[in-house]
This record gives sequence, C-alpha cells and structure tokens, in this order.
Amino acid sequence: MMTNLFSVFDPTSTILSLPLNWLSTFLGMLFIPSLFWAMPSRWSLMWSKVTNTLHLEFKTLLGPQHSSMTIMFVSLFSLIVFNNFLGLLPYIFTSTSHLIMTLSLALPLWIAFMLFGWLNHTQHMFAHLVPQGTPAALMPFMVLIETISNVIRPGTLAVRLAANMIAGHLLLTLLGSTGPSLSTSILALLIIAQILLLVLESAVAIIQSYVFAVLSTLYASEVV
Repeated sequence: MMTNLFSVFDPTSTILSLPLNWLSTFLGMLFIPSLFWAMPSRWSLMWSKVTNTLHLEFKTLLGPQHSSMTIMFVSLFSLIVFNNFLGLLPYIFTSTSHLIMTLSLALPLWIAFMLFGWLNHTQHMFAHLVPQGTPAALMPFMVLIETISNVIRPGTLAVRLAANMIAGHLLLTLLGSTGPSLSTSILALLIIAQILLLVLESAVAIIQSYVFAVLSTLYASEVV
C-alpha cells in the first residue's frame, strides 16, 4: 500500500498476494439475513421502513405503471449507502470513492435508459431535445446543449459521488495525521472535531446515496 495521504484510496493493495480490497463492496450482504428472522430487530424494522419509503417515492417519480422498476433503484441506494458507511470504519476500503466503481453503476444505467428511450419512444426523445416554447433561431443551440447535457449525465453522477466520498475521507485523514504532534489540550479539540466530522460524513453518506438513486430514477422517468 502507498505510504502517503492517498493510501486509503489505493485499489491495488493486496492481502496474501490477492487483490481483496474490492470484496468490501459486498460486505453489505452480511446484513441481509437478519431481515428474515421471525422476530425482526429494530435495525430490520428501521431498514424496512426506509426501503418502503423509497419505494413509494420512486413509484411517484416513475408512475404506477412502472412501479416494478423501483426495486432496482432501492437496491442501488442500498448498495451505495452500505459502501459509504462501511468506508467510514477503519481499515475498510471505500470502493465508492473510485470512479471505476461509480462509473460502473452510472454508465450501464444511462446506456440502458438511452437505448430504451430511442428504440421505444423515438419521437419523445427528439421532442425532449427542444424544450417547449423555444424560438426557432435558438433550436439548433438547444439541441446541442440538451445533447451535451444528456451525454455528461453518467459522468456527473459518478464524479459527484466519488468526489464527496474522497473529500470527507481526506479531511479526516489530514486531521488525524496531525494528532501525534499536538499538545493534550489541542488534541482534545481535535478528537471533538473528528467526531463531528464523522457525524457529518455519515449524513453525506446517506445524502449522496439518495441523490444518486433519485437522479437515476428521474433519468429513467424521462424515457418511460
């Protein structure tokens, strides 16, 4: 592993000569069996309430006729939020801080939406390139702008998630690395600041997962 500030984001680290870092992506699956106990725990009840709330919200965005698609976006939210939270624990690789991970989530979804829209709703997709009420002189520019806006969507989704994860982790690493050189009184303030940052990062982990899932749902609603 690299011995610098970015070592926590090094995907080439190995254990027993095997690249096992990316296996942390699937650690969230360890929590799934607890949902099927006869007497669910408070954690299971809370998570069921969260997924049901997301299902209803995504159903509203997609429409009742496409409500079955919500399971895909709820699963996407679950995968991202588990990885974001697990990345806050020591010695666990944060896969959502890498573009290879976030692009692997955003790009296939965007390609699938575009193919579905252009193959099944071609006229609607052409009409979407020119907003209603656009003057005739501006139509070529609006088509260009809307096309660029559509093309960069997977990139903005991926970069937004990865950048937010990297920023928080780097700030925590920077503050933590200054601890050994500080006096006891300042060290106490640093610990308090670290705790507050961890709370903030927990909120960011949820918000970024929600934003990724909602934007993906909105992109899907435009083509269905």
